[in-house]
Formats: sequence, C-alpha cells, structure tokens
Amino acid sequence: MRKDEVARGPLGRVIAIDSITQLDADDQGAIVVSGSHGGTSSGTFALELPLTLVFFNDAGVGKDGAGIAALAMLQASGVAGATVAHTSARIGDALDMWRHGTVSHVNAPAAALGVRVGDGVQAAAERLLR
Repeated sequence: MRKDEVARGPLGRVIAIDSITQLDADDQGAIVVSGSHGGTSSGTFALELPLTLVFFNDAGVGKDGAGIAALAMLQASGVAGATVAHTSARIGDALDMWRHGTVSHVNAPAAALGVRVGDGVQAAAERLLR
C-alpha cells in the first residue's frame, strides 16, 4: 500500500493513499485522494479525521448507489467529498486517480469549494491549494 504527499501549497497539501484505512493523525486537514471505493465503510474511515476534501473511486456506482454512498455521509457532517469515474482510474491506485482521474460525483460541500463533475482530480485539488 502506498501513501504519498503529491502536492503542497499555501492552503494545504494533498495525500494520495491507496486505502482510506491508512489515514493517521498527521493527515488532518489534508485533501485526500483515496484509491478506496466510495461506499459507507470508506466514508466511516474518512470521518475519523477532519479532512478538507476526500476523493474516492466510484466503483461503477453499483446497486442503489453503493459506490458513492460515502458522499452523503460526508455531506451530513459538512465534509467535502467527490468520486472519480472508475473508467478513468484504477480502484485501489491513488496515484493513478491523481494523475488520470476524472470527477464523476460531488457532494454539496465539494461543489461549494469549486469541485465539478468532469474536473481532473489533480487540477481540482491544485486549484484548492492556491
């Protein structure tokens, strides 16, 4: 499993982490690009720390929106969240999501930060760092 700081700017940093379960206290306040799916189990881990924004893989969205269910959980807690199209980046590979991921879904807090469907993950995150 990989965990890398992939960007830093005046307003924070971006952590690329293959599994959301690898978060630790040092990641507080970061923008996190997680290779994990956007289901409820991933949302639970993401809510353990205050994060600026977290990206998940949409895992094809799945039955009843299971692959993006974390977005509603995060929104209920005021946390910005977005998913990356499974057709644009590999599940479980945060660096691939960082380099090639295209945003597929956003919650209201992420939209308020300016993250939009169709954005590249890297471009969206780097805008927020400036």
